[in-house]
Amino acid sequence: MKKYLGIVLAGAMMLSLAACGKETSASSSPSFEISENPIVVTTDDKADTETSTSEDTSVKEDVIPPNSYRSELTNEWISNDIKEQRPVAVMIDNESTALPHYGTSNADIVYEIMNSTANGRITRLMCIFKDWRNIEQIGNIRSTRPTNCFLFPEYNAILVHDGGPFYINMWLNKSDYPNTDRLSGGFARIDRGKGGTYEEYATSEDYKGVGEYSGNSYDGLATRIEKAKFDTEYNEYYKGKHFTFSDETVTLDDGKKAEKIELPYPHNSTKLTYNKETKTYDYSEYGKEYVDGLYDDGRGMSFKNVIIQIARFEQFDDNGYMCFYGIGDGEGYFCTEGKYIPITWEKKDQPSLTKFYRKDNGEEIILNTGKTYITICPADVSKDIVME
Repeated sequence: MKKYLGIVLAGAMMLSLAACGKETSASSSPSFEISENPIVVTTDDKADTETSTSEDTSVKEDVIPPNSYRSELTNEWISNDIKEQRPVAVMIDNESTALPHYGTSNADIVYEIMNSTANGRITRLMCIFKDWRNIEQIGNIRSTRPTNCFLFPEYNAILVHDGGPFYINMWLNKSDYPNTDRLSGGFARIDRGKGGTYEEYATSEDYKGVGEYSGNSYDGLATRIEKAKFDTEYNEYYKGKHFTFSDETVTLDDGKKAEKIELPYPHNSTKLTYNKETKTYDYSEYGKEYVDGLYDDGRGMSFKNVIIQIARFEQFDDNGYMCFYGIGDGEGYFCTEGKYIPITWEKKDQPSLTKFYRKDNGEEIILNTGKTYITICPADVSKDIVME
C-alpha cells in the first residue's frame, strides 16, 4: 500500500443558512442572464457533419458478460453482485500539495466545484464510486461544502468527508430529509513527509498505522459503514437512475467542436482534452496531466461525458465560504465525442434529481456509456469558458 495521510477539518458552529438553497423549486430560483455567447471559440464552431458521426453507427450485437448488469452510473457492464450496493461520494482535496490523489481513476462520476471564492477560487472534487469495496485506498479526503450536501443524496450515496464549515449543518441535519448518511474523519493516516501534515484515506481493509502513526488502527470503509449501521444497499430514498444512457454512440451531429475545454478556475487551471483514440476527455490541472498515484501505469481520469452546469452562488463570509444556487434552474453545456451542445438544467427541490435537457427542444440529454465529469461553473465567469 502506498504512503498516504489526511488533513482534518471540522465545522462546529451553527447558522441558519437562508441564502443557500432556499429556492425549493425552479420557479423560485434566482433569475439571471447567461451570455448568449459565453464561449470563446478560436476555430470554426459550425457543426462539422463530416466528423460528427462515429465510424460505424450500425447496431452491433452486445456480448453480455456473465453475472453482470448495466451500471446505473455509467451504463457499463459490471458485476451483478453489487447491483443494489449504494455508492459512496468521497470529498477529495484538490490543492496541488494534496497531489497525487489515490483511487480517483475508479470513480464513475466526478464533480468539480469551486470550494471557496478565496485562493483563486480553488476547486474540490467529489468522486462517486459504485464498486468502492475493491479500491485499496481513496483520497486524500477533505471537508465537504454546502453545495455537495444537496448533491450526494441524489445518488443515495454515503458521504465520506472530514468535517466542514458550520454552513453544512442546515443540509445535513434536516429532520425532514434524512437521506444524509455520512462518515466524517477518522480515516487511515500515514506521514508523507510534508512538514508534519498528514493526509487521510478511505481504505478497503482495516489498517494499522506506521511511523509517526504506529500503534494507531483505522477501520476500513466497509467496517466504518457497518459500525455506523448504514444501509449498504439502496434504500427507500433512492430515486432511481440519474441519467439516460444510449447503448449506441451519441455523436451530437448538430453540435459544435469541443476538443479542448478550458474552465475558468484560475487556481487549478482545469482542462479536459479530447483523446481521439480513446474517444474520451482526459483531465489535467496545474498545467500537467493528472495521474492517479494508486497505480504505477500513469493512468489518470478520463470521461466519456462532460457536463458544465452554470449557476450563481452566494458568498457567506470573508473566508470565501459559499454555496451555489443548485436548487432551481439554469443553463450549461454537454460535451461528448469532441462536440458540445447548449443545455438547461433543473433541480426542483432538495430531494429531486438534477436533470439536464437540450436547450433547443427540451428533451433530456442522452449520455454515452462511460464515466461522467460534472462541474458547476460560476455564472459570473461563464463567459470565460473556452471550447474549441
